[in-house]
Parts: sequence; C-alpha cells; structure tokens
Amino acid sequence: MFRFTTAGESHGRALVAIVEGLPAGVPVDVSEINRQLKRRQQGYGRGGRMKIEHDEAQILSGVRHGVTLGSPVALMIENKDWANWTEVMAAEAITLEEEKARRLKRPRPGHADLAGGQKFGARDLRNILERASARETAARVAAGALARQLLSRFDVEILSHVVQLGGVPEKPLGLTWEEIAAIPEDSQLRCADSETEARMIALIDEARRAGDTLGGIFEVVARGVVPGLGSHTSWSEKLDGRMAQSLMSIPAVKAVSIGAGVEASGLRGSEVHDEIAYDASEKRFTRPTNRAGGLEGGITNGEELRVRGFLKPISTLRRALRSVDIDTKKEDAAAFERSDITAVPAAGVIGEAMVALTLARAMREKFGGDSLEEMRRNYEGYCEQLKGY
Repeated sequence: MFRFTTAGESHGRALVAIVEGLPAGVPVDVSEINRQLKRRQQGYGRGGRMKIEHDEAQILSGVRHGVTLGSPVALMIENKDWANWTEVMAAEAITLEEEKARRLKRPRPGHADLAGGQKFGARDLRNILERASARETAARVAAGALARQLLSRFDVEILSHVVQLGGVPEKPLGLTWEEIAAIPEDSQLRCADSETEARMIALIDEARRAGDTLGGIFEVVARGVVPGLGSHTSWSEKLDGRMAQSLMSIPAVKAVSIGAGVEASGLRGSEVHDEIAYDASEKRFTRPTNRAGGLEGGITNGEELRVRGFLKPISTLRRALRSVDIDTKKEDAAAFERSDITAVPAAGVIGEAMVALTLARAMREKFGGDSLEEMRRNYEGYCEQLKGY
C-alpha cells in the first residue's frame, strides 16, 4: 500500500509529510525535493509569504545513505515565519492578551473559516485557517518529489503549464509535450506563449491595483505511463476518479477535466473518441489523437496522461468582502491575511505532485515488490507481456 499524509499549520513550527509504501532501494536526491519546493514558491502574483519562507526539506527517517529502506519516509519543512507566531501558535496552554492573540472572528468568503468553525465549534477561526491554508501544499510537493523519484525509475516524466489565467487567452492553450518542456524554469507564469504571458502579467497588475484576485487553469501532463494502471472493476479503483479527487483536493481548485474534458460533452462521438492503430515495429497499440487524456474506462492506455485543474480566484482579497462577526452577528468586513493575487503556476506544481503521488500508488498496487529491484522485475515482465498481446 502506497500512501501519504501531511501535518502542520501555516504558522506553526513546521510542516511534516510521511510517505509509506516506497520500496527499498529507491535513490533519493534531497536537492531534487528542494528544487520542487522552490518551483512551488515561484510565479508572478505571489504574496509576501514567499519572501519569508525558503522551503527546504529535512529527511527524518526512512532513508539511509541516499536510498530508501522500505520503511516510512518522514520529511520536515520548517516554517521560517514561526518566529513571529511562537506565542499565537504555541502548543502549550498559555493566556494571551486579546490584542496579541490574533483571533479571527470575521470569516472570509470562499475559505473554510465559517464552515470549519461551525463543524468544530471553534470560536477562534484561526483554528480552521491555519490548517486549511494552502501553505500545507508545500508538504504535498515534498511527498510528491519522492513519488517522482520512484516514477523516474520507470521512465515516467511529469510537467505542468498555465493554459489560461483570468480568462486570458479566451481559448485555453493546447501544447505538445515538447512545447511544454521548452518553457524556461525562470518563466514568470509557466506559460509557453510570451505574448499571452505578457497579457496575463498586465492583468495581474490590474487586479493588484484593484485589491482583487485572479484564477485560471493549469494542465499537468505525464508521459511514459504504462498501459493498465487503475481498473474498470470497481468505482473506487478507476484511476480517472482517483486523479480527479487528487486534483480537487488542492485548495481553490473547483473543477477538473481529463483530456478533452468539458469540451467533449458538446461534440459528436466521431469527434471525441480516439481511433486505434497498431505499430508493428514497436509492438504496441497507438492512437493518432489523445482526446481521452490517456485514460479509458478508468485505466491508463499508454498515451500521455493529461489533466487540468480549474482554480477559482484566491479567496483573500485586499478589498475585503462583506462578512459577519461570529460573536456579535453584525455585518463587518472579512478579515485579511497575507495573500497572493494569483497562484496558478504554483497550483500546477502542486498538481504535478498530486499526479505523481496518484500514479505512484497505482504503480505500487500493480507491480508490488519489497525492493525497487523486485518491482522492476515485475514491471519488465509485464511490459514483455504487453508486447505479446
């Protein structure tokens, strides 16, 4: 069983990720984990928190001399901002003066503040905010970096890019793998079209001046994925369902599409379904199109896996929306916490991590093995089986 969990609050001492189910013998490069963490912090339109945090992962367990042991791997990412919140976020029982407690009682529309407060009976909505914060996704990216290092041993690669931001361009971009791979790492928005990116940046500047925020669409693409991951046999085993859930769990993502997605619903069947051919030299089935996004019947079909996440605008606005004080029940402006103008490029990096974690789980279920060597043998045997089909 491959699984992961995270712990930690936005302004707490640290974030923690625990990954279980990695086979023994997987080489682990900490610098690659830190590279992914840095990518998550980049992007035009990010907020002031990114200037404070310099995320780096520390491996606490499960790795010895650069390779996994087969036991749970624990990662920790320190919150640099903790120094400013040691009393407010203290684990021990202490009493703070009201003006120092940073109590939140004016819920922000679009956040978990009010619904979470009602669910848990919290009179200080910071109890909800701190865990619901997108800061938690740094731990997911670290866990996803471990999953990527497993997947790389099976030649699986994962990339993401921004296809639309704030409605620009009117039609989301559709790019080949090569075009996405050509986007430079220092790109401000991970958008392949420089003219479109310039328009997006101008829109972000406009939203900043107006005290507003912007959403958008990112696409994650994985190539080298073997046919046969997931299953049609049970609703819970369908990989498209798992993939959609993993992306929907990212804060601010309100919709997910796979392949042609929503667009396919308005087309005829002849315009949607990918016809099948056979490449005798490669001994494999091929498809000239990939409108299915690499998944058919809940199972990978060997084509590129393509999924998109649709982000709503960031919920915390400098120009505060109307809210209600949970104590007095009187109308008041929503509370304001540091926020981004947009975080679509960062969401793409988080999306890469969630896709990697979902694929790693599916790979471990299919090929098992206590060690990487054993898993490789099972994988190679299956690939030979596919050639004979």
